[in-house]
Amino acid sequence: MKPLTRLAPMLMLALSTAYAQQGPDAKAEAKADVKAEAKPAAPAQFERALKAESAVTKTGQVTIKGKVVPYKVTAGTQPVWDKDGKVIASLFYTYYQRSDVADKAKRPLVLSFNGGPGSASVWMHVAYTGPKMLNIDDEGYPLQPYGVRDNPHSILDVADIIFIDPVNTGFSRILDAKADRATFFGVNADVAYLAEWLNTFVSREGRWTSPKYLIGESYGTTRVAGLALELQNAHWMYLNGVILVSPTELGLKRDGIVGDALNLPYFTATAWYQKKLPADLQARDLKDVLPEAEAFTVDELIPALAKGGFLDPQKKALMAAKVARYAGISEKAVLQHNLVVPTEFFWKELLRDQGYTVGRLDSRYKGIDRTDAGDKVDYNAELTSWLHSFTPAINHYLRDVLQYKTDIKYNVFGSVHPWDNKNDTTGENLRKAMAMNPFMKVMVQSGYYDGATTYFDAKYTMWQLDPSGKMRDRLRFEGYRSGHMMYLRSEDLAKSTDDLRDFIRSTLPAANQPAKY
Repeated sequence: MKPLTRLAPMLMLALSTAYAQQGPDAKAEAKADVKAEAKPAAPAQFERALKAESAVTKTGQVTIKGKVVPYKVTAGTQPVWDKDGKVIASLFYTYYQRSDVADKAKRPLVLSFNGGPGSASVWMHVAYTGPKMLNIDDEGYPLQPYGVRDNPHSILDVADIIFIDPVNTGFSRILDAKADRATFFGVNADVAYLAEWLNTFVSREGRWTSPKYLIGESYGTTRVAGLALELQNAHWMYLNGVILVSPTELGLKRDGIVGDALNLPYFTATAWYQKKLPADLQARDLKDVLPEAEAFTVDELIPALAKGGFLDPQKKALMAAKVARYAGISEKAVLQHNLVVPTEFFWKELLRDQGYTVGRLDSRYKGIDRTDAGDKVDYNAELTSWLHSFTPAINHYLRDVLQYKTDIKYNVFGSVHPWDNKNDTTGENLRKAMAMNPFMKVMVQSGYYDGATTYFDAKYTMWQLDPSGKMRDRLRFEGYRSGHMMYLRSEDLAKSTDDLRDFIRSTLPAANQPAKY
C-alpha cells in the first residue's frame, strides 16, 4: 500500500486534468467508478494498534529424540501497568506448553529473553529452544524459500517455554503516549517492569510451583542476571537456574589491560578456523590450542601489559611475536598497536591478503569491503546473513502459521533509546541471588568464534561472579565451535540443547530436599 500512497497525489493531478478536459459529466462518472472499486475497510484485527490483552492458541507436535511431543502454543499480549494500575504498555509473548503433562507442579518453565537491548525474542525462539527452527543449512546460512520447519532439538520435551518481547521489540509497544520512556529503557528499569510482568504471567498461568529458569542471550544475560535477584527480592519468586548465552560483562569491571588482553584467545579461535595460524598450531585441534592461548594471556600477556611503556624492549619484541603467533597476524601489526590489537582492526586484517573481512558476531562469515585498506570493516557480514533468514521466518510463522493477525510491524530490532546504562550491578545481583538461594545454579554457553561477547571474556565473567569460590560447583561453562548464536550450526545446536536438558534435569531437587547449605 505504501507505493500506491506515494503515487496518489500524482494520480489525482492526472484525474483533475482529465476532468477539466472532459467536462462535469465525465468527472461524475469517474467518481462513480472510483467509488465502485473502493476496497472495504480493513477488519478490526488488522488495525495498527496493539491490544493490551489478546491471545490466539494453536496445537501442534514435534518429534524430539525420536519421541512425539504434543504441545499447545499461545501467541498473545499481556499488559504492563504503572503504579496506579493504569495500562501503559503491552508485551507480546509466545508460550509453549507440552500438552500431555498433567501435573504442572513439577514441570519446568523456561522464561526466555534475547538482548540488544532492543532485540526481539526471535533468535532463540525459531533457532534454538522452540519447536520450530529456521530453514538454514547445517552451518547456519540462509536457504530459500524462507520459513520454518520442525526443530528436533527443541527442549520442549523437558520444559515449557515462554519467549518474551520487551517494549518496542517484536509486537510489544508503549500504549500510553504520556508514559515516561525511562520506565522501560534502562538496565534497572528494564529489570523492574519485566519482573512485575513475569509475576503476573506466572500467577495467571498457575506456575508458581513449577521449577523456573531464566535464559538470556547477549544483552539478555544482563537482563536475566538482574531479574534473578529482582524476582527474589521484590516478588519472592525463586529460581532453579539461570542460563547465560553469549554473556555480556554484567557490570563486572575489566577495564584497561585485563579487558584488552581477554580478546586474544578469541583471535586464536578465529585464526584457527580461517587457517591463519602457524603450521604447528594449525595442525592441532581447536580445543587443544585454546588452553595454550588462554594460559599465555593470563600468565604472560597481562603482566607484560601492566608495565606499559616501561616494558623491556626485548621483552616487548618477544611478546609481539607470541601475540602474532596466537592471533594469526604479523608481528609488525602487533607492535604498531603496542601489543593490544583492537577487534575491529583484527576483523579487517586477518584476511586482508585474501580480500575479505571476518564477521563480528561470528568470524566464520566473510565480507567484502569497498577497499582492502583501512582499519574498520564496512558492515557485519554475519548479521546481514542472519536477517535474510530470521525476518521472513518469524513474520510468516506468527502471522500465517499461528494466525496472530495484526498490521503492526514485527521489530526484530526496535528503538529503545536513550538507554540508561548507569548502575549496572547485574553480575553482583546474580551472585547475591545464588547466595540467597542454594537451589540456584548458573550455566554459561559461548561460541568460540564470537567477537562481540568473546568466549574467554565469558569465562572471566563466570570466574568473577563468585570471588569467594564457595559456589564454583554451581557454575558451569560450555563452549561451541560457532559464533554469537552458536545454535545456528547444526552440530552445536544438538550439543547445546543437550547441555540445556542436562542442566535442567540436574537442577531439579530431589523429593524433600531442603534449600540449605
